[in-house]
Amino acid sequence: MKARLKTEDGQIAVSENVIAKYAGTAAIECFGVVGMAMVSVKDGMIKLLKSEKLTKGVEVIINDDDHITINFHIITVYGLNISAIADNLMETVKYKVEEFTGMHVDQINVYVEGVRVID
Repeated sequence: MKARLKTEDGQIAVSENVIAKYAGTAAIECFGVVGMAMVSVKDGMIKLLKSEKLTKGVEVIINDDDHITINFHIITVYGLNISAIADNLMETVKYKVEEFTGMHVDQINVYVEGVRVID
């Protein structure tokens, strides 16, 4: 589904994939986030995604009112407070996505799939 923004001159259609890439980029810039994760259904392994595959760890849902829900699957830094990381991610992404799209973000869900030790 695409979000539709109406302007005086016409409509702008924004795909979920564009929003997912933007939101994923904003999320990995947040303190304590190592990257996006993808759980392999085949072997149950969790994979850290490279930056060019960010959208596989982000799900964007646009409802009929053009409100957005975003689900993140992330890997965090070991030893940091997960709640603080998630709160920072939600606040930052909500602000950036709303500024970018002009649409309202209703909900952001964060699923911590793993932790990494960073030297």
